[in-house]
Amino acid sequence: MNLCVLILAAGKGTRMYSNLPKVLQLIAKKPLLQHVLDTIQSLPTSATFIIYGYGGDQVKAAIKSPSITCVEQKEQFGTGHAVMQSLPFLKDDDRVLILAGDVPFISAETLSRLINATPDQAIGWLTAQVKNPVGLGRIVRDALNQPVAIVEEKDAREKQKNIHEINTGICLIPVPYLRRWLPELKNNNAQKEYYLTDLFSRAVAEQIPLITVEAANETEILGINTPVQLAECERLYQRRQADLLMTKGLTLIDPARFDIRGELTFSHDVTIDINVILEGIVTIGHSCYIGPNVCLKNVTIGDQVKIEANSVIEDAIIENECVVGPFARIRPGTVLHEKAKIGNFVEIKKSHIGKNSKVNHLSYVGDTLMGEHVNVGAGTITCNYDGVNKFQTIIENDVFIGSNTALVAPITLEEGSTIGAGSVVARNTPKHKLTLARARQTTLDNWQRPKKQEKGN
Repeated sequence: MNLCVLILAAGKGTRMYSNLPKVLQLIAKKPLLQHVLDTIQSLPTSATFIIYGYGGDQVKAAIKSPSITCVEQKEQFGTGHAVMQSLPFLKDDDRVLILAGDVPFISAETLSRLINATPDQAIGWLTAQVKNPVGLGRIVRDALNQPVAIVEEKDAREKQKNIHEINTGICLIPVPYLRRWLPELKNNNAQKEYYLTDLFSRAVAEQIPLITVEAANETEILGINTPVQLAECERLYQRRQADLLMTKGLTLIDPARFDIRGELTFSHDVTIDINVILEGIVTIGHSCYIGPNVCLKNVTIGDQVKIEANSVIEDAIIENECVVGPFARIRPGTVLHEKAKIGNFVEIKKSHIGKNSKVNHLSYVGDTLMGEHVNVGAGTITCNYDGVNKFQTIIENDVFIGSNTALVAPITLEEGSTIGAGSVVARNTPKHKLTLARARQTTLDNWQRPKKQEKGN
């Protein structure tokens, strides 16, 4: 039989107190639903269906794969009713793996065990052993240890409340059983909903083979219903990622204060200090140090690079032996070439900073091609925007720029130019010459400082 995946994603998540559908809440800046979709990529599935309801347009917009079929549950009448909406799209030779879009940590390994343990004509049900089963449906077994019922908390007897094996809601069911049983479900309960778990008792009653498989751990079946649970799962996810990276050789000063919201590739002898956030695709070469409170997003870092504290780097390339920060901002489109140095309170945007060049203090460089061995003094800015258009600044090799200089683009500072401090330079400068562009200093001998007038009585 073919394997289909059906993900239940119709709920609003009232306890989240959010206009965002629950399955689009974020862990590691990725929707809960996307975590589940990423997990099933390694499974041998023939089709994937998502049952959506509340915020349907948002849910469909978040799904990037055209191969996924979205099925609407216009009114939310329970999990059984949700699966019923998929029946017109299913084939009789399919068996359906039913997952929840708000259970982001379920592993492909556990799902594979469930699939492989369940014969084609049997029903597979994922259970879990939990320390605190309060509020959860218990798996009741007979004297031969065969599963005979799922008993909800409100219906459980005292002895049954001591059972620690619980229903996860994840199951594998052949389509013919769904077609036969789903239309017969009753909503005789306080919520007036049709529950998928009722199929468990139908299978027992009709002596359909019912295979139970336990989840590898309690964490992977955690569902998210509140902001508190979302925050707790965020920390669980981040610690798991930190531990995995450390087993591969990454040094984290404090793994509890590290967040990764994408992918990291790194070489040997990389140290990351506290409160660092990595987003998108980040690559770090060997012998690098990333200081505290640094944010890196879609960054490629070479070897022996030092990123000092409180720096933000996005969509940039940092070549070997560069130093950045502290308090530097490197914006998209920037390339720092080998041994370049960007100092404190410096912003670089869409620029190439050449080998051994330095922009050390309190400067802005945008839309600039900078050569090698350039020194940029404190307070220098490139005036690259006239309110409508951006213009380029070209700074050739061995240029020295004095402090508090404004370079009005488009402009070229030719090789070896020296710009005097405090200049506003609006024309190209010649090679190996000193250029000054500032008003003559004047002293007024007869000037007197104003005095404060005394107030009358």
